[in-house]
Amino acid sequence: MNCGMQHDHAERVEKVKFSMPSDEKISEMGARFKVISEPSRLKILLALAHGELCVDHITEAVGGNQSAVSHQLKILKDNKVIKSRRNGQNVLYTVSDWHVLTMINVAKEHLDCNE
Repeated sequence: MNCGMQHDHAERVEKVKFSMPSDEKISEMGARFKVISEPSRLKILLALAHGELCVDHITEAVGGNQSAVSHQLKILKDNKVIKSRRNGQNVLYTVSDWHVLTMINVAKEHLDCNE
C-alpha cells in the first residue's frame, strides 16, 4: 500500500498505537458511556450535578416514579458513578465520579454547536 506520505503516516500510526488504551480499558470506557447514556440515568446525573439529593427530590426533579428512579440509582451506584450516605432516615446521593459530569457538560455544549 502506498499512501504517498508513507513516512509521516507510519509515524502517526506508531503514535496512535502507543497511545491506544488496552482492550480492557476500551471496554471499561464503553461500559461507562453505556451507563450514563440511558436517558433517565442522564437526567439523574444532571440533577445531582447541582448537589446532594435524596430519592424523593431526585424523583421530583427528573419526573417519573420513585421505584424507577431507585432502580436507576442502584445501577449508577453499582457502576461507581454516584455514591450515597445515610442521614437519619434519608439516603442522600451525590456524584462520585466528577469526570462523568465533565463528559455530560461537553455533550451539552456540543448540542449548541452549529457545525
